[in-house]
Amino acid sequence: MKLFWFIPTHGDGRYLGTPTGGRPLDYDYLRQIATAVDSLGYYGALLPTGRSCEDAWVTASSLIGETRQMRFLVAVRPGLISPTLAARMAATFDRLSKGRILINVVTGGDPVELAGDGVFVEHNDRYEITDEFLLIWRSILADRGEVNFDGKHLKVQGARAIFKGVQRPYPPLYFGGSSAAGIEIAARHVDYYLTWGEPPSQVAEKLASVRNSAIRHGRELRFGIRLHVIVRETEDEAWRDADRLISFLTDQTVETAQATLARQDSTGQRRMLELQKRNNGRRTREALEISPNLWAGVGLVRGGAGTALVGSADSVASRLLEYRQLGIDTFILSGYPHLEEAYQVAELLFPRLPVQPEIPSKYKSNYSAPMTGEVVANEFAPSQAAAAS
Repeated sequence: MKLFWFIPTHGDGRYLGTPTGGRPLDYDYLRQIATAVDSLGYYGALLPTGRSCEDAWVTASSLIGETRQMRFLVAVRPGLISPTLAARMAATFDRLSKGRILINVVTGGDPVELAGDGVFVEHNDRYEITDEFLLIWRSILADRGEVNFDGKHLKVQGARAIFKGVQRPYPPLYFGGSSAAGIEIAARHVDYYLTWGEPPSQVAEKLASVRNSAIRHGRELRFGIRLHVIVRETEDEAWRDADRLISFLTDQTVETAQATLARQDSTGQRRMLELQKRNNGRRTREALEISPNLWAGVGLVRGGAGTALVGSADSVASRLLEYRQLGIDTFILSGYPHLEEAYQVAELLFPRLPVQPEIPSKYKSNYSAPMTGEVVANEFAPSQAAAAS
């Protein structure tokens, strides 16, 4: 299992939908989260994209020198950027970071936001653009010589990459799309298909469809899931913190957020919103727990990933392993606030899952794990006390 964390370039805090408990979004805070991800041994971190976020490429680039081993999962946006420029950016980041860039292909699903970025095409046309974009992008970075392409939406002549990246033929491609057009893109082009955190039965159905599409193209994909996590030592503690996270939400805030999310033509976002309809406006655990330990409270006001696994460490680990049994090996997790929760997840879940935390580079030679815990009575480490008993 590969466990990723999340760098919240759209803001962070202790509660949803309120400035109470909010964190200043500045470089120092983002650096703290990145260095925590790096030192705790997460495989990498996802940076979100969109007009509500600081730019993912600029942010990730600024954090290269602050980190040593974590990977950065950063979005390219077909329709907003040329495939040739995007290929050069990926190759440059790959070289400067020594192979630590991963590419998240985001077609976009909010017509209002897309219009602000100058994109005025319908849903399926956007996926046609994504298809042509990836044909060009992959060909350039795979070093197939000069690339000439004349498609319905995109055209390049003599495109090529003079500087090559570290990862060959190119950095791995990640992609999430729940519509038929999106699944076809995944089957044709990407390495990892991502889903948001739906109940396991729905995820299993979706992955089966993606697998079948990939087989028709003679390809085999790997799978990932995007989830929030509220994991504590006990069930009661976790569910209390879930209630606390949404305790400042007003009916007006939820109504406005839901109306804004409903304007999207994203099939994945529609599926997230359908999970909300089961609660009939109620915000109790019983109304929002849509599957054992799977809670839809985050999606009351947050777009994209709207569900969280809530529970004790044993319960949450068991649910993650259920998704793993469906064929998922990449887990992109997050929690509020993201700095503290990065430690909480690493400390409570890593020991319960088949993960191999990344060894900090400063320990790779003659590896000796750092001491954990406080020295007891000014004499010996906690591990020594346990051994003596």
